[in-house]
Amino acid sequence: MQVRRLAIPEVMLLEPKVFGDERGFFYESFNRRVFEQATGVSGEFVQDNHSRSRRGVLRGLHYQLPPKAQGKLVRVVQGEVFDVAVDLRRASPTCGQWVGVHLSAANKHQLWIPPGFAHGFVTLSETAEFLYKTTDYYAPEYERCIIWNDPDLAISWPLPDPPQLAAKDQQGQPFRQAELF
Repeated sequence: MQVRRLAIPEVMLLEPKVFGDERGFFYESFNRRVFEQATGVSGEFVQDNHSRSRRGVLRGLHYQLPPKAQGKLVRVVQGEVFDVAVDLRRASPTCGQWVGVHLSAANKHQLWIPPGFAHGFVTLSETAEFLYKTTDYYAPEYERCIIWNDPDLAISWPLPDPPQLAAKDQQGQPFRQAELF
């Protein structure tokens, strides 16, 4: 596995070693020992989530506050998305900054988003199936959402049209009002 630290170094792009031939491909999508050695991140994943979205659906920017903050290891198994992580750690020199990457079934890349970050993605293909491994359980009372188009964050979403949003995402808070870590 190749690990590339992004502009916010705690957020990492993981590129698995893929073995392929005329029959198809094989790769190890998760191996705890390899993940910990490659990233320096130790911990246990406790929940897996799977979502399916149509083109133009934007999910996020979601996060959970302590004591239920979640780290997420995410990947796409069908289609393509533009995936974003926003640093919400007050003491961080990159607080309020974001990184974004294209994740797809074709590139098989994964993104590690540590606790202390908001996360969101927009679907670029006709449909996309997205998998999340999380380090803590879903806890709605600790869940928060920052509005996707916050002018202070100025995320460059690759959107030809306005996105389709869930009701809770339409009600996201501005970054300046968000509860930070």
